[in-house]
Amino acid sequence: MRKNFRVFTICLLIACALLSVTAYAAYYNTYTKLATIPNGEGCNRAQGFAAGSSYIYSAKCNDNESKQVIYRTRISDGTTTLMTNGDTGGKYIASLGHANDMDTCTIDGKYHLFVATMKTGAESLVKLQYSGTTYTQLGGFELRCDGVPVSVCGVKKYAKDDNYIYFLFFASNGNQQNVTFYRGQIPMTADGGTINVTKAFDIDITNATVNGSKVTNLNSFLRQGIGYIASTDQLLVPLTNKNVSIILVYNNVSTATGTLSADPNLSFRITSSTFPTLFEIEGCDETNGKLYFNCNRKKDSKDIDNDAICSFNDFTIY
Repeated sequence: MRKNFRVFTICLLIACALLSVTAYAAYYNTYTKLATIPNGEGCNRAQGFAAGSSYIYSAKCNDNESKQVIYRTRISDGTTTLMTNGDTGGKYIASLGHANDMDTCTIDGKYHLFVATMKTGAESLVKLQYSGTTYTQLGGFELRCDGVPVSVCGVKKYAKDDNYIYFLFFASNGNQQNVTFYRGQIPMTADGGTINVTKAFDIDITNATVNGSKVTNLNSFLRQGIGYIASTDQLLVPLTNKNVSIILVYNNVSTATGTLSADPNLSFRITSSTFPTLFEIEGCDETNGKLYFNCNRKKDSKDIDNDAICSFNDFTIY
């Protein structure tokens, strides 16, 4: 009886240890495609990404960034529509630059997209209003920090009240170990003007632990848009090198200062053997408990029809 009890105890301890490992491991190396994103109006490069409760919005630009398009994808069935520019009646817009990231926001019952263009000046951040599959441009904002223009490649709202929308901005300031984030607030009804942002924190990319180990030359990976999970106050930072994409996770960011280290138990990598030439996650966003992303995918240099919106399998809110 005593021997059996000892065996049972040992088995129970092993089971608990395995459960603990499972609970903290975050290796989402498989995904499900929701929709393929075509190359409308010659725009062949997937860029900005934002998820609402029913629809996902993804931007693409052409090679010289003179045109940008926005697609709307229904989450329930993957139906994808090339949106119409209500200002021109056409299917593209010319003011979004690289259109590297974007986010949705409801203001007075109307739907809006804020787009990070990677430009400086009056259209560093562009505000669009949309209804169904038609959008119009309401205006643009110049972002400045201590009087110096700021070019941003990432934007996600982290809070909203009756008067302001509060954003995190990711600066496009080259390859370096620590990358700067800013906080800025935009008046709820403003359609343009100058926004004075303040430095929020830096993130340490070089020393991040991914799936249990460090990644060589991680600070040379391409930086993309960003994701934010409001319910857990977590920042998601996608990085890509050829067919390897990594998402770094940073905790408690809404009030963070200083230099943040990525969570070693939650940051993860996905490597694609199906698309060896390119598997480039451009942006990610959580909605309805799922983590979605858009990506440029190429099997070879001639592959032009595989850009997609997908969701990570087995993902759960951290």
